[in-house]
Order: sequence, then structure tokens, then C-alpha cells
Amino acid sequence: MTGVIARSVYAGTPYRGAAEAFIGDLCKEYSQDNYWLQPDCLDMPTLWIDQQSLLPLLRFLKSEISHPFAMLYDLTAIDERLRVNRGKGEHKQPESDFTLVYQLLSVERDLFVRIKVALPESRLSAPSVTPLWANANWYEREVWDLFGIEFIGHPNLRRIMMPPTWRGHPLRKDHHARATEVDPFTLTPEKQQAEQEALLFKPEEWSMARASDSAEFMFLNLGPNHPSVHGVFRVALQLDGERIVDAVPDIGYHHRGAEKMAERQAWHTYVPYTDRIDYLGGVMNNLPYVLALEQLAGIPVPERAQVIRVMLCELFRIASHLVFYGTFAQDVGQMSPVFYMFVDREKLFGIVEAITGGRMHPAWFRIGGVAQDLPRGWDRMVREFLDYMPARLREYEGMVLKNKLLQKRTRGVGVYNTAEALEWGISGPGLRATGFEWDLRKRRPYSGYDQFEFDIPTFDGGDCFDRCRVRVEEIWQSLRIIRQCLDNMPPGPHKSDHPLTTPPRKARTMHDIETLIQHFVNNSWGPVMPAGEICYPIEATKGLNSYQIISDGGTNAYRNRIRTPSFPHLQMIPLMARGLLVADLIAIIASIDFVMADVDR
Repeated sequence: MTGVIARSVYAGTPYRGAAEAFIGDLCKEYSQDNYWLQPDCLDMPTLWIDQQSLLPLLRFLKSEISHPFAMLYDLTAIDERLRVNRGKGEHKQPESDFTLVYQLLSVERDLFVRIKVALPESRLSAPSVTPLWANANWYEREVWDLFGIEFIGHPNLRRIMMPPTWRGHPLRKDHHARATEVDPFTLTPEKQQAEQEALLFKPEEWSMARASDSAEFMFLNLGPNHPSVHGVFRVALQLDGERIVDAVPDIGYHHRGAEKMAERQAWHTYVPYTDRIDYLGGVMNNLPYVLALEQLAGIPVPERAQVIRVMLCELFRIASHLVFYGTFAQDVGQMSPVFYMFVDREKLFGIVEAITGGRMHPAWFRIGGVAQDLPRGWDRMVREFLDYMPARLREYEGMVLKNKLLQKRTRGVGVYNTAEALEWGISGPGLRATGFEWDLRKRRPYSGYDQFEFDIPTFDGGDCFDRCRVRVEEIWQSLRIIRQCLDNMPPGPHKSDHPLTTPPRKARTMHDIETLIQHFVNNSWGPVMPAGEICYPIEATKGLNSYQIISDGGTNAYRNRIRTPSFPHLQMIPLMARGLLVADLIAIIASIDFVMADVDR
């Protein structure tokens, strides 16, 4: 596709300049002409490539193109066998039974791109990209586990979400979605014995040796039920005395099939499910989902609704960071701070409850805006909280950050630099703690964030202590943003009047039966979204979060991929922990700030 056509494709998109520059550089610098630029993907440039040409193209994009794509942002797949709307004419996508989807991020360009590989059912394999990006390890394991696509050259291709004895690949369209679709579960003595044997720990299966030339190693299970691992999360430790030789994370204990559920839920009834992903982030989970649908359907969001969304998101950013702050101090030995900080979190939840009717999981954002307008007295409650919190934060600084014992436990522990962070897919506060000032709210503003004044906190130590300091400073910046929302809340509607919003417009429902029927159908089954594909990343509490949504022109998602920040963050534990003590690993885990539902989905 020529640069002229590319300019017409991306006209009017928020990243138009970056997309056009990328297409121009690709045409000039890449010697091959073996890709197809999909013209109807308005969320990001999308290239199709064949299996043999995949690695050369990815290697070029990572290392050779000007302003390279240092991060493998996501890797997933699509079962295309039941999909009807795959484009027509020059927009028609290549024939495929399954499609591999690689999503890359260039922090220099502030641009995401999507690389697709069409796979026939008879040859479900692709070369592993683990030699290019270290964090591809877990992503490829997940795709094999859930879709059955093999990655040639992967160092340890085994299940990651499902139990080792699971049969089938759950995100295939021919796999059952509910237990009622299969025979009732039975557990015979023989099956129970087989399940127990499958759980036996064998170091060789984890790529760990039992001994070195000079000593035998000890193996220790940290989790999956341990207070320091923040949920059902397991780390298999290979120890030489108390020093860590290797630390291999084991996830999947909290996997609930959130992406599979999206294929059975209407567009609007899936909103409450998003709250349960990063369950400390509240409505922050709703935002990338509704933003993606609004861009897909061309739904304008009123200015008042956007400001309300920003205010609620920043309130939940503070709530999430307060949980991190208190538990971080607790994990390294301080018992008191978490109790004080949870009191402040309760005050914040009082505001959330008054506005939304819910607390941790209000599911309050809607396609086109928010569920209802702000109640009377909201401004007084918000102003009181804004006046109350600064003194508390200063008190916590003396209690936690200036505590010499905490500093000794966390300074210089779990260190990584910016290049390593990008290699492993680290985003959010974990990336900014390496000294790199990159925040999606500034680089690719959404929901009107470009209208707010706030700073991006950074520290350059890249250790546990600086990861904590970044989050503390972000609380201060969130307070600044919320005060601007309070002082400049615009008038107007809280929801768009577009016919695809939920709940839909109802002004004439009492005047004619046709409108009443349409309103009933839209409320029951939800809107019919146009066919297409969309991904809308945001800066969530823990890093970059997005929903990659594929609509086949119906009332629910054909495919809904949830990219969460916690998934790649946990994968970096071995790099941070090798050579340190077990006590240091506890500080490292505390500093990551993850939620297992955000990891497993």
C-alpha cells in the first residue's frame, strides 16, 4: 500500500502522523514487499505476513527500522472458522482458519502496530519469537494452551493457564463454553490419583537442575497459598542455601475464562465482568472496553461524561495505590501503615459509593458515557477528600519512605533498566521507575487527558524502592487531576444520544409501539456493533491495559482479547531475583503491584 493511500486510511485518527511516518519508513527501509497493509484497521497499522517471512519482519521492526518497536506488547490468536464478516474487495482479509496476532509498541513513535499471520488448520505452527523478545515465552505458552498453536523453537512449550491434565484448547470455537454443555463432572479414584501425580514437582520440567558441581540444590514452593504472594500465585525456588539460583513463577490458579465469557455476553452485559480483572482498579477496567466500542461504532462521548470518567478513574488509581503502599510496607515488616491507608481507602470508597452506588466493582461506565449524572453534594465530598489527603500522605512519607529499615530492604533490590523493562513488556510505574518518562495519558491522550495539568513522576533507580516512590508521587498527581475535574466540571449530558449507546435513548418509548419494542430489544440483547476490529490501550493503575475486540456484526464479541499489565510483569521475576535472598524476593513481589485476576483473567 502506498504512502498516499495510507494517508487517506489514517486521516482523522489521533495517531495519524505517527502512522503515516511508520508506513513511510517501512516502505523506504524494508527491502521486502511480502506484506499486506490491511486498510480497514483504523486503530493501528496492521500488516499481514506469511509464516516464513514472520521472523525477518519482526526482527526488522525491533532492531533495524528507525525508531524501532522495542516492546512486544501482546501476542494472541483468533479462531476464524466461524467468522462471517472478514471484509470485501480490497478490504478482504487473507483466508485463514486461525490468525496469530502480534502487537508491538514503539515508545519513540508513540505507536502500536499489529502483525497478523494466517494459519490453516492443517498446519497450526509458527516460529517462536522468544529469541527476539524474552516476554514472548508466556504469551506463546498461553496461545498454545488456549488455541493449540505450536511455536517451533520455544524453550518449554507447556500449559500455563489450564491444568496439565486438561483436554482441548478452550478458546477454540468448538470447545464448550459452559459446564452444562458436557457430561457432569466425576472424580474416580483413578482420575484423582492421576491428577495428584500430575501436580508432583519435577525440577527438570521447569528447566532446573537438581545439583551443581559443588552442591545439591534445595527446592522450595512459595505459594500458591502464601500471604506474601498476594493471591493464588506460586513461585518454585531453586536455592543454594538461602540464595536464589532460579525462581520460576507458576500462574493459572485464578483463571476464570474471562475472554471466553465475552463470546457469550452482550456488549453491555459484559461491562461488570471487566471490573473483576484488576479488581482493585474498579471503573478503570471499564474504560478501555467502552472506549474501544465507542471508536468501533463512531459514538461521540459528551465532554461532561469524559470528565466524570477521568475523575472516577483517578479516584480508583489512588485507591489501588493505597493498597499497594500499605501492603508493600507490610511485606517488608511494617504492620501499622496498611491499617491507616485502608482507612483512607474507605473514605474514598464512600465517595465512589455516593456517586455510583457501588464500591470496589461499580461497573458504572456505559457505552457512550456513564450510568447516571453526578448526585447532589458530590462536589462537597470530593473537596473534603482533596483537603484531607495531603496531610495523610506527608505522614505516610515519614512512616514508610523515610524509614531506614525499609530503605535497606528495598534499595538496590530487584533492579532493572529501561531497555530490560521494554524487552519484558513492563509498563506503568514499573517502567517509569527506571527513569523513563512515558505515560499513555501524555503520549497518546484519551478521554480529554490532554486538557489536564499533571506531571509524570519518574525515578531512575529501577529498584523496589523507586517503584514504590513512583506510585506515591502518582497519588499526588491524581489529586491534582481530580481537583481540576472538581473546579471545571462542564455542564451537559452524561451520556451520548447515539442509538447504539446503552441503555439506548427512550424519549419516544411511550409514544409508539415500534420505539418501545426497539428500546426493549436494545436493553435485552444490546446494540448491534458494526463488524470490525479495535484495540484501545489506556494507562491503568498497574500499566498498559487494553481490550482487543473483534465484532462480527452481532450483539456480542466474536473475540475479546484482554491485555493486562500484570501478566508480563510477573514473568520478569526470575531476572530480578537470581542471586538474591528469599527475603529479597518478598520485597520484589511486593514492589510489582499485581493482581492475580489481572494475570490469569
